[in-house]
Amino acid sequence: MNIEIERKFLVKNLNYKSESFEKKCIKQGYLNSNKNRTVRIRVSDDTGFITIKGKSNKNGTSRFEWEKEISATEAEELLLLCEPTIIEKTRYLIKVGYHTFEVDEFAGDNSGLVVAEIELNTEDEVFEKPDWLSKEVTGDLKYYNSSISKLPFINW
Repeated sequence: MNIEIERKFLVKNLNYKSESFEKKCIKQGYLNSNKNRTVRIRVSDDTGFITIKGKSNKNGTSRFEWEKEISATEAEELLLLCEPTIIEKTRYLIKVGYHTFEVDEFAGDNSGLVVAEIELNTEDEVFEKPDWLSKEVTGDLKYYNSSISKLPFINW
């Protein structure tokens, strides 16, 4: 069993772009977006993935995660079966100290929303916070990708 530990933040400026060492185009949808479990289909550049995530713990930092690589063709076909809305975003990877932040810049109906995530080894792990980080939104269901697929940022 794999437990994902991550914290999530809003982003206050575009400085992360110049610090980024990699950029990926991502398209994803949900076959199931139940609050107790999600089944996500993702195409990242030319690679497909199916991911199952469990319910988050009380403070929203930890949850079960299982992921398997599939072909991009299979993922594209499965996206056709997903619940509305398909999420499109650009992910920037930024090394800060000993950690890597993933900053997602959303497009389409979620345009204007920019969220940074950091994966940790323990819930209380100390990490360096870059100047472009803003308010922490860890555990706020409104910012989960499965939530913004149902209620896009444009409708907030």
